[in-house]
Amino acid sequence: MAGAIIENMSTKKLVIVGVILLLFQAFAFMVGGLIAPSPTASVSYLASKCVDTSKYREETKWFMPWGPNICEKIRTFDEAKAKRIEANNIVFAVHIPMQNMDMSPWFQFMLVILQFDIAFKMHNQIEEGAAVSIDVGLAYRDDMFSEWKEMAHSLEQKKLHCNLSLPKTYENEGRYYDCDHLPFMELGSVAHKYYLLNIRLPVIEQKKINVGIGEIRDIRLIGIHQNGGFTKVWFAMKTFLTPSILIIMIWYWRRITLMTRPPVLLEKVIFALGISMTFINMPVEWFSVGFNWTWMLLFGDIRQGIFYSMLLSFWIIFCGEHLMDQTERNRFSVYWKQVGPIVFGSFCLFIFDMCERGVQLTNPFYSIWASDVGTELAMSFIIVAGICACLYFLFLCFMVFQVFRNISGKRSSLPAMSKARRLHYEGLIFRFKFLMLVTLFCAAMTVIFFIISQVNEGHWHWGNHAVQVNSAFFTGIYGMWNLYVFAIMFLYAPSHKRYGDEQSSGQCITGDAGANSGEDTQLTTTITHVDGPTEIYKITGKEAQE
Repeated sequence: MAGAIIENMSTKKLVIVGVILLLFQAFAFMVGGLIAPSPTASVSYLASKCVDTSKYREETKWFMPWGPNICEKIRTFDEAKAKRIEANNIVFAVHIPMQNMDMSPWFQFMLVILQFDIAFKMHNQIEEGAAVSIDVGLAYRDDMFSEWKEMAHSLEQKKLHCNLSLPKTYENEGRYYDCDHLPFMELGSVAHKYYLLNIRLPVIEQKKINVGIGEIRDIRLIGIHQNGGFTKVWFAMKTFLTPSILIIMIWYWRRITLMTRPPVLLEKVIFALGISMTFINMPVEWFSVGFNWTWMLLFGDIRQGIFYSMLLSFWIIFCGEHLMDQTERNRFSVYWKQVGPIVFGSFCLFIFDMCERGVQLTNPFYSIWASDVGTELAMSFIIVAGICACLYFLFLCFMVFQVFRNISGKRSSLPAMSKARRLHYEGLIFRFKFLMLVTLFCAAMTVIFFIISQVNEGHWHWGNHAVQVNSAFFTGIYGMWNLYVFAIMFLYAPSHKRYGDEQSSGQCITGDAGANSGEDTQLTTTITHVDGPTEIYKITGKEAQE
């Protein structure tokens, strides 16, 4: 009987295919573990204290901490007091990157974290709910001799979260507070070689601006960017995998269209999964190396969200189509209760992303983590997303259990068959169960990857900038998604054997022709004219009256 490749391919060939896919999976992990460096790198910067000697502030004037046009600097604020330099005339200057180095478009993005060094003073303590007003400007240039060009300018407020572990006494004056890191800046592309940050802390006592924030002695920045070596490995994987998935997708749909029956819902969803995989694979990031596309981070998040939605929805429909009775099968509307929350959750993630990275397209200093309400909302969102991901996996495990139980009920009819046919159907059931277990494994790894990615990104904002995910995990999971989608389209493609009416006839599974010894047992229990890609799909369907 004609069907899908997963049924008609010999066990030997299936094992060969499985081993090849397993080798590619191992290779994907090894690419990240042995070839690619860590996904991100962090560099610490100490801001130089420059003095603005001009009587009136010049917006076009930029202060360089080193080089031929070095600014007039002071070492400490005690020196500033001795020279009667006011706080409003002090500019904290940071050049990115370090001296004798340059940035590269291969870095893809740049995230900057801010940390204040605040000394304890009895007469100048940090007040409850204190916030720092920061006047910051960002400039860029592509050589060491050009004039600096302004890229962004903003006035931001950052709430301080500082603790002093020692008693607040005169003996402990000069000890430093333990202050949380603050999100400061995020660029969606690194198109220029050199960046310059000029930071002012304007003091206006009448308006209580920068009053009651303690004695700030230094400003430290932590720059985080993607490693150029990892970017090249990542782009190479995308470039290789895009045509692979595209070719198998076209081949799969061509085989579907050659059948005499119209495609069923499961086949359409498999094709949609291939489209979403191709969409996320497309190496459009190559253009970000030559163009200043600051929206690439947002676009990447959107592509990732679409793929997540399609993959999670596919698993629900894949299991559901092996549980539904014949009156409910092949109808997408039946799954609105399961797919609806997935789409809604993805839409919420999109809105959350737009609230931060969407705004950062015009103001790179904006962060939803800057306010208490935004921080609580962001953290709650990440926690809820993680819990929902775990609940989804548990629900998927329950659906797989139901599918297995459904198959076990049909399996009771096997002993009445001849030995050859019984072994044939037992082989089909084993292949399907193995594929379901692989699906569960992929789902578990996807959920783990999603949670770790969210926590990892959150830690940059929470304060632990050193948290990283190994490159092998990124490349391995990405390779796993591609191999899984490739395998599903290959195994569920119609077999080339005996195209024709038999593919869509859906006849009942009976004993050998001419056998009248009670082997005419129907596994599908009165199902007639059942359309589907595989025999397992047909035998798991239950009539409404059953």
